[in-house]
Amino acid sequence: MSVNILGQLRQAAAKLNPNEVREAAERRPAILLRARSEMAYDAMFRFLLPASLSEAKRQRITECIFLEGETPKPARFDLTLVEHGIPAAPGEFVYSREREEKLVREVLDHDESVGLPLARCFPAFRPEVTSRTIQTIAVENAVFSVATALPNIAPYLGLVWTPGEFASDTAFLTLNQIRMLFLLGGASDRAVGYSEQKSEIASLVAGAFGWRAVARELAGKIPLGGGLIPKAAIAFAGTWVVGSSVERLYRVGYGYTRAERSSAYGEAFERGKQVAAAVIDKWRNR
Repeated sequence: MSVNILGQLRQAAAKLNPNEVREAAERRPAILLRARSEMAYDAMFRFLLPASLSEAKRQRITECIFLEGETPKPARFDLTLVEHGIPAAPGEFVYSREREEKLVREVLDHDESVGLPLARCFPAFRPEVTSRTIQTIAVENAVFSVATALPNIAPYLGLVWTPGEFASDTAFLTLNQIRMLFLLGGASDRAVGYSEQKSEIASLVAGAFGWRAVARELAGKIPLGGGLIPKAAIAFAGTWVVGSSVERLYRVGYGYTRAERSSAYGEAFERGKQVAAAVIDKWRNR
């Protein structure tokens, strides 16, 4: 059975191209700053270019930042920050030191496509982008587990891939987790790709068999499909723990310990049950 699943994973991997994530992450975002004083400009630069950046990276990223009136300038900007007190046009964002975290959320809510390149270049955006990435993929995997068990639900879910494209739940869930690793690597200014992230991917694939067995055993013990919510919660929790551990690995150099994984899994499992129940309720209402 393990050999069969590995074969399915190899076939499924053909659907996932890391070059797309790499190209999106490595795109240089253009940022315009509008302010009335040098002090305001200095605060914006400290927000975008913290002291933790190396001098080489600081110089490289500075080329992405433009001041109002500066020439030459790009044809369009991915982000415009204006000093608090200056009228902001639609699509521009007001900056002040007191609302930096809120500003990051506003930018990503407005246009999520800029999240990956902004996070790769500017550390201020990285925690929110990686957190949203982990949550999104974990929800997708929980939803997929529901979709494979309930008839006619798939058209309402908006998944990246459809259940019919895969020979097993494991192939989809694992491939989606690999996609998450690519996105986390891109957002964390790491190399992206199968060979570049081979150790993370190998650990992920090895772990897939464990939670797959747990999910099947749990679902089989609960009659009349009652194991659907726990099965989806396992898919959510396993994905969330993998993503959170890899995010910390990229951020500080080491992932979760066994005890931390166990604790995080318990918390994520409860969240996963809520996600699965909400999906089922939505499907039933429709």
